Amino acid sequence: MRIFVKAKPLAKKESVEKIDEIHFAVSVKEPPKNGQANQAIIKALAGYFNTSPSTIRLIAGFSSKQKIFEIL
Repeated sequence: MRIFVKAKPLAKKESVEKIDEIHFAVSVKEPPKNGQANQAIIKALAGYFNTSPSTIRLIAGFSSKQKIFEIL
């Protein structure tokens, strides 16, 4: 399954907000440096979908706020 994520780094609190079936807004506290925010988003999505972080891959948008993740 592929999902589209709008990333919100440096947020005051972490959250995963479902917009529709495949679109989400994910807020994380980590800065967008050295992939820190991307890793935090993967952890947040893993918690939301109740799966392991190793089953979530970043497909596109490594340095963009609009990202595409694949959940295996």
